[in-house]
Amino acid sequence: MTSHATGPQAFVDAVQHVVFGPVSVFQNLSVVPLLSHSEREADYLTLDEAIAGGWAEITEVSDAGQVSELKVVVKGDKAVLLVDGEELVGAKQNRVLNLTILVPAPSTTPIPVSCVESGRWRHRSRAFESSPRAHFAEGRAARVQQVTSSLLRAGDRRSDQNEVWRRIAAKSARLDATSDTAAMSAVFDKVGGSLDGFVAAFQPVEHQVGAVFVINGQPVGLELFDAASTWRKLSPKLVRSYAMDALDHARKAPGPLASPDLPNQFAGAVASSPTAAFRAAGEGEDVRLTGAAIAGAALVARGRAVHISAFPQRG
Repeated sequence: MTSHATGPQAFVDAVQHVVFGPVSVFQNLSVVPLLSHSEREADYLTLDEAIAGGWAEITEVSDAGQVSELKVVVKGDKAVLLVDGEELVGAKQNRVLNLTILVPAPSTTPIPVSCVESGRWRHRSRAFESSPRAHFAEGRAARVQQVTSSLLRAGDRRSDQNEVWRRIAAKSARLDATSDTAAMSAVFDKVGGSLDGFVAAFQPVEHQVGAVFVINGQPVGLELFDAASTWRKLSPKLVRSYAMDALDHARKAPGPLASPDLPNQFAGAVASSPTAAFRAAGEGEDVRLTGAAIAGAALVARGRAVHISAFPQRG
């Protein structure tokens, strides 16, 4: 653990300096845009950009493979941003990223992951491809807390793999989405058309760098980036992540926000959460939220919070 104060303070500053935009509603999901007028341009590539352009390749760590770790090779002169929960498909089994990492260029870096396809352990391809999905938000929230506990306890970034699988199985059962390999992707494929409706409803607005997501009137997550261009590129994945949970809980009465001030209250609670800072897996610091009320993390690099994700814990 590091005692350096820059990471935690950059995290607090980022949350406290956003402006709330007007809420948008689609079915039982509401999105409150987080706006910034800093006009910062991203000085990195997203995962999708890097893989599509041949600037990054992600593979198993060896021919034998390891469930909890992959290897990313970054070429060229731009770092690559890998975001917590982004799904990687192919190789021996599909995985999701355990946390947000800014991978320097050029480098070969091990990255911590969780399996989201428990019924396959055989090569489908040599390298991974990116997907248009991220781990559904409830699964992300639980896994973020697991990784924080792992860091505090043992200094590594492991999830509770059995719990990750259990949550995927439960979601699959509730949404009647079966798969021969128990793949999370099958759940998204089953409701894909419905998810597209949510993505279309929540198009990025000018100066938007993030959002507070609200399901059935209660805040369920906050996502915040350092650049509006990053939000534009990644928002479809994150909207699908939260929309999956909205569909899962659609049988409940949608209802408006329980209080118009709830998003602001939630952001305030995020900013005031106790933190611990660690050396990041790539560039910068990995700031973990350690309080009982909120699970979350922030990647702070190059003097700013590059990505923050936070979720309320309701027992």
